[in-house]
Amino acid sequence: MRKEGESLGVEKLFIEDAITRLLITNYLKKKLQKVGFSSASIQKTPILTRITVEVADPGRLIGKKGKSIRKLTEVIEKEFNVKDAQIAVSPVEKIELDPNLMAMSIAKKIEKNKPIRPTIHLALKRIMNAGALGCEIRVSGKILAKGAKAKSIKVSAGYLPKAGDLTRVVKVGEFVARPKSGAINVRVLITPPGSLPEELVKKFQLAKIYKYAEEEKEKTEK
Repeated sequence: MRKEGESLGVEKLFIEDAITRLLITNYLKKKLQKVGFSSASIQKTPILTRITVEVADPGRLIGKKGKSIRKLTEVIEKEFNVKDAQIAVSPVEKIELDPNLMAMSIAKKIEKNKPIRPTIHLALKRIMNAGALGCEIRVSGKILAKGAKAKSIKVSAGYLPKAGDLTRVVKVGEFVARPKSGAINVRVLITPPGSLPEELVKKFQLAKIYKYAEEEKEKTEK
């Protein structure tokens, strides 16, 4: 039978491990923006630590003769005290169905002073045309100009579960744009194709719910 001290020791290791995973994921998210970072999963075994990274441009991450990926592996091992790290690179199957990449794409356009409303409507159309069953894009922050009050704009289409077990199928991505006016948060939610029961999909198709919604009335912070 495990003693109380031993139990606390295991819990401490579990917490430290979770923190390390989060730090590595946040590091990769920041470091791999240029290759289209989507997600990372970390699995520890008695032999090695396997890190699977999903990106839009695997070739660029791996580099010539694997030089870039080896350098990244060395940095992970040194900075986060990870022994025998092994990084596997996986390509994003369809960028338009990846909420993290779409949120980043919208944010980068905002930073280049592209008009927000046309930008998010175009992104919504791309996502739905790629086969998504539903999508919601919300942009919030200093949208108009520096010193202006924060506002929020939302566009949506299709079916997006808001309650119950079905909410687990919704994929969520966020990215912060930093134009001169101030930080603007971009949040993208996607119901991916094949994630809902066929009878439910048919029901909403018959109801002709698949249309692009008008933007939400802007809300001003008090």
